[in-house]
Amino acid sequence: MSPAVVPPVGARIRQARLERGTSLRALAREVGVSASLVSQIETGKSQPSVSTLYAITTALGISVESLFDAREEAAPVPPATIRPAVPHAASRATTSPAAVPGAAVPPATTSPATVPLALAALAAEPGRRIGPLVAAGGRETLELDSGVVWERLGRAPGAEADFLLVTYRPGGSSSASGALMRHPGTEYGYLTSGELILTLAFEEYTLRPGDSVCFESTTPHRYRNDGEVPAVGVWFVSGDVQ
Repeated sequence: MSPAVVPPVGARIRQARLERGTSLRALAREVGVSASLVSQIETGKSQPSVSTLYAITTALGISVESLFDAREEAAPVPPATIRPAVPHAASRATTSPAAVPGAAVPPATTSPATVPLALAALAAEPGRRIGPLVAAGGRETLELDSGVVWERLGRAPGAEADFLLVTYRPGGSSSASGALMRHPGTEYGYLTSGELILTLAFEEYTLRPGDSVCFESTTPHRYRNDGEVPAVGVWFVSGDVQ
């Protein structure tokens, strides 16, 4: 497989830090790492561990998903027209048929957040939308520290979610120091091969192929692979934006 070009994660982190007006040392203190490590991550000389990456994005108030989008700014999403939302079931709202050139367009109707997010995904610039099909050779990949690889399986603009194929190489861990991590969102995982150990608060679980997990990501947790073969699974973290 020939993965897509790895996005400049360090550059995106630096951009977010500067936009927030936070000094390198201040960010390091907030995350609990050295300023030297943050500098090396921003310049691409080092890759963060999973726990450090989540700590940085949480401190900067950005999503992990946004790190895959370190490119030029997307073109503004054009206004879209929708049918009035059904009051008792906003999730059933659908987009109106494609407008006929020259035809009158009724005024847009506002509705709960789920509808604008769906419309943004439909109207987004095609070049920035990942999907609906993502070929095996076209996935964007992040190589993290401690033997962890993230491959993005899809993206809908405006959706606050991380949809990832996650690989923990033998000896790999979400935290090199062994510390538990916590971050915004709800975490869903399904292991397809290998074995992965999940430490969740004061409990420890061994995931085997076919096993799945679901928990609030604010619960302290850590993953590690003590086996001799890679542990691979599909992970979905929703709502990881503060």
